[in-house]
Amino acid sequence: MSHTFTLDGKTIPFEPGETILQAAGRAGVYIPHLCYHPEFKPHGSCKLCTVKINGRQTASCTMRAMVGMVVESETEEINAERRALTQMLFVEGNHFCPSCEKSGNCQLQATAYHLGMMSPHYDHFYPNRPVDASHPDVLLDFNRCILCSLCVRASRDVDGKNVFALSGRGIKTHLIVNAKSGRLADTDFTLGDKAAQVCPVGVILKKRQGFAVPIGERTYDKAPIGETLAEGK
Repeated sequence: MSHTFTLDGKTIPFEPGETILQAAGRAGVYIPHLCYHPEFKPHGSCKLCTVKINGRQTASCTMRAMVGMVVESETEEINAERRALTQMLFVEGNHFCPSCEKSGNCQLQATAYHLGMMSPHYDHFYPNRPVDASHPDVLLDFNRCILCSLCVRASRDVDGKNVFALSGRGIKTHLIVNAKSGRLADTDFTLGDKAAQVCPVGVILKKRQGFAVPIGERTYDKAPIGETLAEGK
């Protein structure tokens, strides 16, 4: 018996236990997402991957695919909600793409382009967030954090170091370094850590690497995120 469901009118095969997002990615169909990473257990926090199944909304990264399921993703209603969420992420942090080293490699920026976001729409919060340059190899720019918790999960579950954590509640939630001083230099974090490789925005940056690849020649400059991340990576 074949295992398939329908996504925006397209038949999507899946393996038992796969989520909608995973199956769609294997089939080359992109569903916007920011907090999902194929190596970690789905988290469902960013809500960008929300789809509609039989009239009800759910996160596609946590919802397991089922035979005969009818899923809607690329609709104006759903993309309008995704666009609003993306706009909120831009104004809740300090995201200024023209001056950001991650421009062209940033999933948040590329997602905004995919969704046709032309302006932040909401008033900027301009939070007072520090920059931590204490580590010899890594700069932490907390201004760009979108609270996806990928670095937290990578450091805890893969590196076994628990270097990062989220602190506070609600609008006061923010990323911190698990050291008494709060400085990255006072941890055992290294460039070889998985946590150094998973940030979808410009928080964790290698020092002395700035603009080594010119803007215009970067990942999402060459192809839109819908093509480069179609396999959910």
